[in-house]
Amino acid sequence: MSLPHVLVLHGWTGSGPDHWQTWLARTVSEHGGLADMPHFSDPDAPDLTTWLRELDTHLEAAPADRERVVVAHSLGCYLWLHHAAREGIQNVDRVLLVAPPAPDHPEPAIKSFFPAPLDPANLRRAAKSTRLVVGEGDPYCEMRVSKQLAEALRIEVDVLPGAAHINTDAGYGEWPAVLKWVRSKTVPLSPR
Repeated sequence: MSLPHVLVLHGWTGSGPDHWQTWLARTVSEHGGLADMPHFSDPDAPDLTTWLRELDTHLEAAPADRERVVVAHSLGCYLWLHHAAREGIQNVDRVLLVAPPAPDHPEPAIKSFFPAPLDPANLRRAAKSTRLVVGEGDPYCEMRVSKQLAEALRIEVDVLPGAAHINTDAGYGEWPAVLKWVRSKTVPLSPR
């Protein structure tokens, strides 16, 4: 079986060279998989309509002869939820939503992404399976809110102790557990 095609969706301000998403895309490619990590327009002041249009382009380019996997971080999770709420969309096999901010996050730069559609039927239509991973102590989303989000979406959630926003600041450069999930659906996901 060939490795999947992995579409990596960054969040607000993007993912830098030391971020686990960059590491994941590079590592998947080095091991014979196909990785696509688009740099969405104006990541410091994202526009939902623009990002959805760009996401569509990348989904349409995904090969049909491999499993298609989406790995989204932070605001990229809400990009996926908005994608899933639309009609006539490109669907995928698996989705991993990592460290989404609170659904009512007050940051003005990302206001076009809220309110977010939280419909479990849309998620099931957009992907065969969706999983949520959150970090304990995430400054952008309290644990109680993360668990409410998982419940609203009716998806499994993995809580990583002390992982905060699961980003470079929290020590997430290399993250072998996410690579295992991409390659073999290994769950639950564990800390780095």
